[in-house]
Amino acid sequence: RVTLLELMLVKVSDKNSVTSEEMSVFVRHAEFLAVCFQEKCGAVLKFTAAADVEDEEALVTVRLLDVLCEMTSTNRQLEHLQAFPGLLETAVDTLRLTHLAGKQAVNIFTATHAVTGQEEISHPAVGFKSHLIRLIGNLCYKNKENQDKV
Repeated sequence: RVTLLELMLVKVSDKNSVTSEEMSVFVRHAEFLAVCFQEKCGAVLKFTAAADVEDEEALVTVRLLDVLCEMTSTNRQLEHLQAFPGLLETAVDTLRLTHLAGKQAVNIFTATHAVTGQEEISHPAVGFKSHLIRLIGNLCYKNKENQDKV
């Protein structure tokens, strides 16, 4: 699943080579990806314990967020996802939970997390909070209703 999401991420990111037919496929699958993210977003909190670095559900959630960020960077998919029920609320709630997790103990979500080894630099959750903020920003872009919610 992680590999499939990484392939989708590469394809969505390369806006020059995406045909209109492929774009319509991405738009149709955007809802499915949003639902998957909403269902699995809590799995990322497992990264607060160092023992769960290889948790597959958490890795899938990180990649889902990456794909959703790229999809909301494209106007055709953005409008569809901005109106998707619960996606914005899920992103905001997940940001709150990861922020709280970072305040409760020193872990990957701590703002002053010390990077001491190469394994921590390549940790899959590095940048998760910034990607949540990017998704929230994209969902609020030129959308007064979502801006008011946030």
